[in-house]
Amino acid sequence: MDMILRLLQVAARYGRLLLVAGLVAGVALPSLALQLRPWLQELVALLVFLAALRIGPKDAIGALKDIPTVSAITLLYQVILPVLFIVLFAALGMLDSVLATAIILMAAASPVSGSPNLTIMVDGDPAPALRLLVISTAVLPLTIIPVFFWVPAFGAPASVFVASGKLLLVIAVATILAFAVRHFFMKRPKQSTISAIDGASAIAMAVIVVGLMSSVGTTLFEDPIVFFKWLAAAFAVNFGLQFLAFFVLGKTNLTNERVPFSIIAGNRNIALFLVALPKEAIDPVLLFIGCYQIPMYLTPILLRALYAKPSTP
Repeated sequence: MDMILRLLQVAARYGRLLLVAGLVAGVALPSLALQLRPWLQELVALLVFLAALRIGPKDAIGALKDIPTVSAITLLYQVILPVLFIVLFAALGMLDSVLATAIILMAAASPVSGSPNLTIMVDGDPAPALRLLVISTAVLPLTIIPVFFWVPAFGAPASVFVASGKLLLVIAVATILAFAVRHFFMKRPKQSTISAIDGASAIAMAVIVVGLMSSVGTTLFEDPIVFFKWLAAAFAVNFGLQFLAFFVLGKTNLTNERVPFSIIAGNRNIALFLVALPKEAIDPVLLFIGCYQIPMYLTPILLRALYAKPSTP
């Protein structure tokens, strides 16, 4: 047991490198990626469990005064932002393009399940990220309605209701189990224990990304120009939203939540739509979904300097 704990602590120390290793494996080993895809839901549940276990119920739930703030951020990220993208692409005559479909879907999605873990890797407070993750996922069946109304090519929203409901159930069960473990067995965990949990989270995230990149490796080797075009688009929208959120939130009284909320602005659970949308709607954006994992998993490395700055305006 002591050896396992030490190995997990080493994994925590090199967590950002593990994410890079997961990206490389996802690109280089497409057959492994296909084998892991059926296990994504279980891996997501494990990731949420580890995040909730690290944070604990007191910090995760937070004060009741946080609810209006989290609700406002959810409305901004999952309703207003995708509608703005719809208006923009419609004005440009690009609403029917694959690029528009991909970016609108990304903006309409709830936070990526690993957002608390990404926050931890830049030394931020993961509790606001977990609160926003839970609330945003809970209301996704409602916030997705405007997007489906304006972009009917996505199909009926009923399938997304079911998929987001399943995701919410997974998050709720994993969180409750983690809080139970904290209450009965880990009321005051040592720093070494917290470090081991961080290491387990890093390993889980590295494995998850392999399963999400099954279409990336093939395109990279067969048509690298197309791959790099989509990769550039993924970086632009992901990092662009993170920079924008970080700048805007720095002008508000949300400086304490600035880091997790900025990370979530650019990192959304677009992979949820893999099981929610019609095949003809989702197939064209599979490459974007794979490329989108790259800036997501490089966030703790490439944007660490940004998030390490003092969070005062």
